[in-house]
Amino acid sequence: MDPYVPQTLPRPDLDYGRLIRMVGPANAALARYDGLLQSVINPSVLLSPLTNREAVLSSKIEGTQATVDEVLEYEAGIDFAGEKVQDIQEIVNYRKALVLATEALAERPITLSLVRQMHAVLMDSVRGSNKSPGDFRVDQNWIGPTGCTMAQATFVPPSPLQLQDHLQAWEAYLSADEFDSLVQVAIMHAQFELIHPFKDGNGRIGRLLIPLFLFQRRTLASPMFYLSEYLESHRDLYYARLRGISQDGDWSSWIEFFLEAIVEQARSNTDRVRDILNLYENMKGRITELTRSQHAILVLDTLFDRPVFQSSDFVQRSGIPKQTALPFLRKLREAGILHPLREQSGRRSAILAFRDLLNCAEGRDVL
Repeated sequence: MDPYVPQTLPRPDLDYGRLIRMVGPANAALARYDGLLQSVINPSVLLSPLTNREAVLSSKIEGTQATVDEVLEYEAGIDFAGEKVQDIQEIVNYRKALVLATEALAERPITLSLVRQMHAVLMDSVRGSNKSPGDFRVDQNWIGPTGCTMAQATFVPPSPLQLQDHLQAWEAYLSADEFDSLVQVAIMHAQFELIHPFKDGNGRIGRLLIPLFLFQRRTLASPMFYLSEYLESHRDLYYARLRGISQDGDWSSWIEFFLEAIVEQARSNTDRVRDILNLYENMKGRITELTRSQHAILVLDTLFDRPVFQSSDFVQRSGIPKQTALPFLRKLREAGILHPLREQSGRRSAILAFRDLLNCAEGRDVL
């Protein structure tokens, strides 16, 4: 199989008549979600469970096996062993890469340099850390069954000799005038995956770029729209539509699939955000009544930011004096709001979980 040669962008051969019926509903669904997002005073804190969930699901597409609660428990100090630690660290790195890029976009647009920075963070000290973190590949790679030769591969990305040219064309397309931003983000994501510029981590970087691009284009007020839930649950079709581009030049079927993903994920995200906001309002009343303190909202925000934590970490992150914070935690435990995962022993702090938030974000009982 010969290396794939990416098609030039923008594409002049899109089936606009076929796509236009999906463009309106997709933009409307995303606008409704963004309107809700803009009503959240501090989305990075209040909706941090969604970011954790995205990191888990995007990594799961690549075979990582760890859950949201395991990641939070690990960060709170619960010990894991073997492959599980590597899985968790990959998820933590995904979240770090998203934060890095979000902060960078306040000063500059998405560039190849930023993509390389994201990749360096993503691959730091995890499986694949020997595969040139932060550097575009200089070797030919291919995708297929384990141990297959290039001739047996299902897909061979572009030759490294032309890789930089393809990447520069991809970067230029990010600022091109496309007839619709959602169509453009669909094309941007697919082209990145087909160029496959890194030795490892291409799928995760490509999915990270989706909310970042929408944020850059001001389609979203903050980069908190995640598609990995839909893409993971439709994994076979996701890859089939990408293969349709490389094998048949079928961009329209890919874009149609992507726009449907936006519609469904926007609805799902909207429902989940509303559930989280309702929980926040309910807990605001309960915690205010329980603590009868000016610190009630600070307590609540600290719980939402990290719903599994050591009691000593809660004191540090909240900034509430220890002699005040620890009685608050005791009252929340007695009220059934917090649940112990590990009791205090000697100098070792207790580990507590805000179970309602975890279950709400996941849409099922995880603790």
